[in-house]
Amino acid sequence: LEICSFSGSKIYPSRGRTFIRGDGRTFRFLNSKTESLFHQRKNPRKFNWTVVFRKMHRKGISEEVAKKRTRRAVKYNRAIVGATWEDINARRNEKTEIRTAARAEAVAKAKAARKEEASKRKAARTSNPTAGQKFSKQQARGAQVKVQANSR
Repeated sequence: LEICSFSGSKIYPSRGRTFIRGDGRTFRFLNSKTESLFHQRKNPRKFNWTVVFRKMHRKGISEEVAKKRTRRAVKYNRAIVGATWEDINARRNEKTEIRTAARAEAVAKAKAARKEEASKRKAARTSNPTAGQKFSKQQARGAQVKVQANSR
């Protein structure tokens, strides 16, 4: 028992035709109607008497299969590292004005800390003038420093 390449129906012995394409692929057809439609390059999905059409449009399914249940992802509200659930909820529910004020305060605090750090560095540089000088790796290891000739 073979199956028709176009309609998908069974071909019983001593029935049908065989077509072998140039690339060597064989096609078996139930009758001249299916063969003709195949050679016209018709789409078997568009003919409602073909097996492919019936499968696509769910025709002739004898017993109704119970619909598959899809598993829904359950959402949990839980804490993350460094914040309890109450903290997260409070942060979410607070008003935007409060949040922007807190952000501005934090920025001002960070700026003040940066300014203070810069002033400390400046003070250290002025008190120890040799600390900021650049020197080579050899000088750092303790090599003798060449004396610059000033006669020229």
